[in-house]
Amino acid sequence: MHKDVTALAGLFTVSGTVHLVRPETFEPIMPAVVPAHREVILASGVAELLCAAGLLHPRTRRAAGWASAALLLAVYPANLKMAADLKDSRRTGLKTAAFARLPLQIPMVRAALRAARG
Repeated sequence: MHKDVTALAGLFTVSGTVHLVRPETFEPIMPAVVPAHREVILASGVAELLCAAGLLHPRTRRAAGWASAALLLAVYPANLKMAADLKDSRRTGLKTAAFARLPLQIPMVRAALRAARG
């Protein structure tokens, strides 16, 4: 297993846990077109934890890789919204993190696709 797949599983584990333990953290970045914000946040946390577990097991890695890539693409609009909302913010650390996160999705998707392709 590639190190980047292991790293992606670790990121999903941390993020999924935060989604479940502190869902209110993610409510401000939910696009308005998404209904039932809290439920979607909780569901995405569960999905991240399932993807993490699946990436770590050889028998489920391929399916989890495809699911992980789809999940990363599905949550990208929330990442875009967060960056847009912080565009004029004076909170430079948070703004920098939000904008840096956007291109970081690319290696994450690549890692997921690497897992999907075996």
